[in-house]
Amino acid sequence: MKELKHYIGIDIGGTKTAVLLIDSDGNVVERTQTPTEVGEGAWKISVEGMKEKIGKLTKLAKVESIGVSCGGPLDSKRGLILSPPNLPGWNEVPLIDIIQKEFGIPAYLQNDANAGALAEWKFGAGKGFDNVIFLTFGTGLGAGIIVNGKLLSGTNDYGGEVGHIRLEEEGPIGYHKRGSFEGFCSGTGLAQMMSFELLCLTEEIGKKAMLGKYKLPGEVTGRDVVEWAQAGDKLALKVVEKSGRYLGKGLSVLIDIINPEMIIVGSMGVRLGNLLFDPAREVIAREAVPGAAEVCKIVSAALGEAIGDYAALCVALNDYK
Repeated sequence: MKELKHYIGIDIGGTKTAVLLIDSDGNVVERTQTPTEVGEGAWKISVEGMKEKIGKLTKLAKVESIGVSCGGPLDSKRGLILSPPNLPGWNEVPLIDIIQKEFGIPAYLQNDANAGALAEWKFGAGKGFDNVIFLTFGTGLGAGIIVNGKLLSGTNDYGGEVGHIRLEEEGPIGYHKRGSFEGFCSGTGLAQMMSFELLCLTEEIGKKAMLGKYKLPGEVTGRDVVEWAQAGDKLALKVVEKSGRYLGKGLSVLIDIINPEMIIVGSMGVRLGNLLFDPAREVIAREAVPGAAEVCKIVSAALGEAIGDYAALCVALNDYK
């Protein structure tokens, strides 16, 4: 019988932080979740909470290492959380140094998109493949890229920031850039595009007057668009199809450059499935190098809500370099 090793995973999100004890097969032994503290100096409160939970978990089993998954930007080599937009006040936080000094256990840090890619590659839809791209497609659009069985991080952890690619001069805003990949392919982008379509229906504001303005009025969310599309709403389906076409345009670039076996799409990709993928595949068939497109599957993420737990485990394993 195989002896399982144990690890601690920490998944830091903009609203909540999970700390868990997990074994090498991905079985969660113990898990706690608390709100993430944000604001000037608030990270210290969250870190103290993490330390308390880590201390309790180390009494349950021998812990091999600790893995932390967190939104970027960050410096994985130095173990620093730099200043993620979803974590106000978390500036230059030396989290890994703090954890290692406190517990004497090896600890590792990775951005959540890369960690999600590792999770889907090792335990999810990408298991058994060597060249895999994972797209978050949630509130924003991040990517983790596995090439020849190794995580692509780049010189200073900015590898995989595909959401910043500009696909059009005009369009919804993502990554502070109009017409970006994230602008067209994210929950925030879906909301912007739907808001634009709704405004175009009003008698007071015509389409011509709205071109290039694509601002979220506050009423519509990406979740709304998904639910309306799933219910068959024609306007929402139009927006989702448009997002799917731009998904295909962006993926064509990645297919040509990376030549992956599989592209895994999380969050909105899971909820919308072929409503997004069918128009994306049509564009890929026209735009991507045929030989590369033919060997690449476009699929939904498989781990669902558990992806954060698996992601933190994969960072703790530290075998992706």
